[in-house]
Amino acid sequence: MRVSFRVKTLGLVALGAVIALSLGLAACSDDDGGSTAVSSAASTAASSTTSTAASSTGSTAVESERLRGSIEIDGSSTVEPITAAVAEEFKKLHDGVNPNVAVSGTGGGFKRFTVGETAISNASRPIKEAEAADAAANGVEYVEILVAVDGLTVVVNPNNDFATCMTVDELKAMWEPGSEVNNWNQVNSSFPDQNLTLYGPDTDSGTFDYFTEEIVGEAQASRADYSPNANDNILVQGISGDENALGYFGFAYYLENQSRLNAVAIDNGNGCVAPTPESIKSGDYTPLSRPLFIYVNTAELERPEVRAFVEYYLDEAGALAAEVGYVSLTDAEYAEGRAKIQ
Repeated sequence: MRVSFRVKTLGLVALGAVIALSLGLAACSDDDGGSTAVSSAASTAASSTTSTAASSTGSTAVESERLRGSIEIDGSSTVEPITAAVAEEFKKLHDGVNPNVAVSGTGGGFKRFTVGETAISNASRPIKEAEAADAAANGVEYVEILVAVDGLTVVVNPNNDFATCMTVDELKAMWEPGSEVNNWNQVNSSFPDQNLTLYGPDTDSGTFDYFTEEIVGEAQASRADYSPNANDNILVQGISGDENALGYFGFAYYLENQSRLNAVAIDNGNGCVAPTPESIKSGDYTPLSRPLFIYVNTAELERPEVRAFVEYYLDEAGALAAEVGYVSLTDAEYAEGRAKIQ
């Protein structure tokens, strides 16, 4: 509005200058040369003022030029809270850009990313060789950027007061293919004789891949008779409503719902270690501490809105990762990520 008002005002000033000079000519001179000189001066003044106004308007238009477009993002439900927080803050600065953050699991996200459907893929595990081969076959080049560290968290119902710590071997006995463990007493003789029900991510999830590899010993190796879901919030609902339940997902979802869940400490041979930001960052929470990534299609970085978003992501990921419940990286590690997109 200020720009419009200024242009109109300058226009009126110019018009006034022309009228005043014309009146001065009529009153003070009947000389043709003088009249021509004054008319020329008035014309020059008006032209100059108009040009100045037009120049000012053009400059303002350039300064107010905004980023526009949509950015398609999909993948890990674990990384989604960080990316969604970044997208929310970015949109406050650039309301012409729409970062669309979907959740189909790390594997589901890579299916779209490797055929060029998305600009960014959230991932709670590194890309697999077969997925990288698909990307190459489809001409999709990318960079892998580390954004935070997570502690995959094993949880039980809040009324469960006995499964406060479990060994890796006990978890393996529950989750390995062909397991017939269906009672808590079968897990540990000190546990009560009551049914055991299991909840976990679906097979497209990077969390599923990581858990099975670290606990069972082979990625994707798991018993099939559990309640799977790609949405961690649904897993939270199931476990919090089932006194016999045990499940697992990212640390942020436990922190957000810790009044409805109990976290299980993990004993990997060196005693029970509970998931906390400190134990995850130090690596003491083993073997379930893990890196979190975004993968960026390098061709998409040619779009100004995508480049601006990724740069903003790396500027703000540390604070926002901690805010949503993950462990942020060092400044040097985020600088490494920035270097990859230069």
